[in-house]
Amino acid sequence: MSAPRRRIVRPAPVPDPTALQRQRRAQRLRTELARDRTSLARWVSRLKRAFHAMERLQARVAYLDRQLASLEES
Repeated sequence: MSAPRRRIVRPAPVPDPTALQRQRRAQRLRTELARDRTSLARWVSRLKRAFHAMERLQARVAYLDRQLASLEES
């Protein structure tokens, strides 16, 4: 038995097409999620700015109303 054993040559396994589709879909969803997260962060910062501006204006209007009311009473 000095001769080496023969090696069985098998074809390479064919990748599952549904697995490839799932992988592509997952990658597309990851890209979309990253884009939407950055967009959401931008909108949240705008919303915070607008909300605080509205709070400041609301406080100023309330202050001016109180000032007018006190002037009209006296």
